[in-house]
Amino acid sequence: MMLGSALEPNSTAGDSGSLQSATTDLKRRVQEHWEAETCGTRYGEAADRSAWLREIAETRYALEPYIRDFARFNEARGKWVLEIGTGAGVDFAEWCRHAAHATGIDLTEAGVALTRERLAHEGIVPSAYTLKVADAEMLPFGDASFDIVYSWGVLHHTPSTERAFAEAYRVLKPGGVMKAMVYHVPSWTGLMLYARHGLAKGRPSLGLKNAIYHHLESPGTKSYSCREGRQLLTAAGFTDVTISTRLGPGDLLLIKPSEKYRGAVFKVATSLRPRSLVRLIGDRMGLYLLLQWRKPV
Repeated sequence: MMLGSALEPNSTAGDSGSLQSATTDLKRRVQEHWEAETCGTRYGEAADRSAWLREIAETRYALEPYIRDFARFNEARGKWVLEIGTGAGVDFAEWCRHAAHATGIDLTEAGVALTRERLAHEGIVPSAYTLKVADAEMLPFGDASFDIVYSWGVLHHTPSTERAFAEAYRVLKPGGVMKAMVYHVPSWTGLMLYARHGLAKGRPSLGLKNAIYHHLESPGTKSYSCREGRQLLTAAGFTDVTISTRLGPGDLLLIKPSEKYRGAVFKVATSLRPRSLVRLIGDRMGLYLLLQWRKPV
């Protein structure tokens, strides 16, 4: 199987028509998932809308403080930035504050609307940004349009992750930088999902990748080893590749779970989670695979 395809991790391709149909259906289901709940919004609990937006932003950086170090928003001064998958707009607002111009896309109307609302609440003028609903696999921009392309926790959801990376390469200027986070295996999150949906149900052959594919966030969520992550980048044409892994809040069970994981099993797992051991073993078993690379000049 090609890395990043619409197929399940352990499946094989059929005829092209069937594959195209499966890809279209999967993308529709991914879109429906995120239209129903924009990423991160479950952390907002305040009745006041401004306070609700602020809660989402504060929680994001409290749970994932390394985002700022990875993104380095201040390095966007004088540059044109594209964010793929704005979600609730927390990172995009930072790009708007620093870049010469920031462009954001999201597969969902809900994500674009919420991002626009956030920017208005934070007093960011419309001339500082462009927002639109668009597909990461078919970016509506010309070649060599951006100095920085950024995507945090998005590209593993699109059916053809390879195509999305190729598109990012295309729209980057020579010498431009892309920074992205995709999901990593092996990880503590993958192991937990495998234990819950594989071992506990008498399905030991499920595997970590299939457990993530079927049971983590939107349908068809992919995950990559460090070697596979490097292959994704080099196949797209990038050089100067830097890869690292980080523990995510899900690895430590510090997240607010989705509806399907709010039962007694999750509560017991949260109370028994050996967080000190997880932290001791460190980031090498983290869910987050941080990728950074440069387009050759």
